[in-house]
Amino acid sequence: MPSAAAVPSPSADAPDWVASGEDTQARLVDTVAHFTHQRDTEALDHSLTLSLAELADARAVTLYKYAGDRAVPQDLLIRCRRNALGRYSVEPVPCADDADAGRLLRQGERDGGCVRLRDGGYGLLVPIRHDGRMIGALMLESAHPLEMLRPLVEGFARIYANYVGLIDESERDKLTGLYNRRSFERHLQQRVHAPRPRAGEEGSRAWLAIMDIDHFKRINDTWGHLYGDEVILMIAQQMRASFRHGDPLFRFGGEEFVVLLAAVDATAAQAALDRFRTRVQEHTFPQVGRVTVSVGFAAIGAGDYPATVLDRADKALYFAKNHGRNQVHNYDFLRARGALEGELAIGSVDLF
Repeated sequence: MPSAAAVPSPSADAPDWVASGEDTQARLVDTVAHFTHQRDTEALDHSLTLSLAELADARAVTLYKYAGDRAVPQDLLIRCRRNALGRYSVEPVPCADDADAGRLLRQGERDGGCVRLRDGGYGLLVPIRHDGRMIGALMLESAHPLEMLRPLVEGFARIYANYVGLIDESERDKLTGLYNRRSFERHLQQRVHAPRPRAGEEGSRAWLAIMDIDHFKRINDTWGHLYGDEVILMIAQQMRASFRHGDPLFRFGGEEFVVLLAAVDATAAQAALDRFRTRVQEHTFPQVGRVTVSVGFAAIGAGDYPATVLDRADKALYFAKNHGRNQVHNYDFLRARGALEGELAIGSVDLF
């Protein structure tokens, strides 16, 4: 945590709370305490940008996240902006929608620093590094110069980098870098409680899919666990290549994987999952050769219990495994045609 000495002496350009000197240490401590209370990356991103916007009285704070981390498939922006009512709101923004994103990331990687914006405002660009590696950058925009706040923002960047490392270690599977089972329930709860499109409106629905590597025990028994681990790593790579950034990917342990998929309807969800299945089937795995996966998926409805959704997808997966493997099946379609009647309802995934 940056010490009070890291904040330069007040000037006319400082935010009111710094310039007045009132309760400066108390406010900094309270802000850092709130910021470090977060326990997942999304909440941490939100808290970082909002905290800095309020402290700096900035008109906007943008967090640029590098895709260099194997757990992040593409560059991402988190932007906190003041609206017409003077209130701050935080939202993710695709890098493709910000023409300056790549340039600012490259500039931040070199040195960062204060810049004059095209509209006459002031900017402060601070790189974020973890273990000597660039993981992102912070950009503050304001009507007043920000140089005096640079040590403060750099301190927050260091705290953020440390916390990202800790959270990733607790949330990520060590072999693949995908989310682990520990973080799954939180992500699923978010999907269960997310607003649903109204009747007649276009929008994405949420789907839960479970993937299982076919005959994985045979791979381990024939080629050994080192090749088995390599297959798991390559399956994770195929998942990242097949699904979008907003679709969280999980390794449940062993040969089982999960994706929380956004798609407009069951047909679109089936098509996305079939593309992944086909990618795996057509990939040549070193030494092992051909590997296939079976997939079962189910819709996530408003008010569904996480264990119920997981059980439905698991039943569809069990059907795929029992009827030839290398298939994708939708629980609702199977149930509608009576295909699950008489099936042994013992899934491969333990419930909560």
